[in-house]
Amino acid sequence: MINGAHLIVYSHDADADRAFIRDVLEFPFVDGGGGWLIFQLPPSELAVHPTGEAEVHELYLTCDDLEQTMDDLRSKDVPLDPVTHHEWGMLTAVHLPGGGRLGLYEPRHQTAYDLP
Repeated sequence: MINGAHLIVYSHDADADRAFIRDVLEFPFVDGGGGWLIFQLPPSELAVHPTGEAEVHELYLTCDDLEQTMDDLRSKDVPLDPVTHHEWGMLTAVHLPGGGRLGLYEPRHQTAYDLP
């Protein structure tokens, strides 16, 4: 039986991004060996979107209050994209030290991660 998911973020500077997730986002972690940190994620959900392009996979973090979360991240000098407003929620992105981005959004729809 499937009992979890393991997501991978590829990075040009994995050590810097691991330190960012550990120290700035403060996600709990285990050391998988040799400094390969594996982070506990908040409750999650999975969506499948159609595409006519090459298949890619994305990772978005969610929050209850985007403006407050952005203020918290800005207080730690984290660069963020401007907020865009959509029918399904408000969206920004967190800039990682390794050059990548993690999506961050406040959903306006019912979430699936708290279903019984």
